[in-house]
Amino acid sequence: MAGDVDDLTIEYEENGRVIVKELDKVILSKGAWATIVYRYKQWDNRKEDYGNDLYTIRRYRKVSGKYSQQSKFNISSKDQALKIIDVLRKWTDEQAE
Repeated sequence: MAGDVDDLTIEYEENGRVIVKELDKVILSKGAWATIVYRYKQWDNRKEDYGNDLYTIRRYRKVSGKYSQQSKFNISSKDQALKIIDVLRKWTDEQAE
């Protein structure tokens, strides 16, 4: 694993093919614990193409100068992502009142 949070990635290659293609990432927190949201595509062997955009939230812990993944939450679809956005917006709007 990487020693710098900016170098963390979910991109994964196997036999010369990028299986998980990282499209973007946003670092939500840095430090001994880091939280990153990734947007990515995954290779589909049946279609011989990448599928739709997917999203994942990963938590990393820095131990002995290196980050290691501690947990992850995969958002299964664009619809689920939009529902999460709606709920968080509702809850944060309620707190602002």
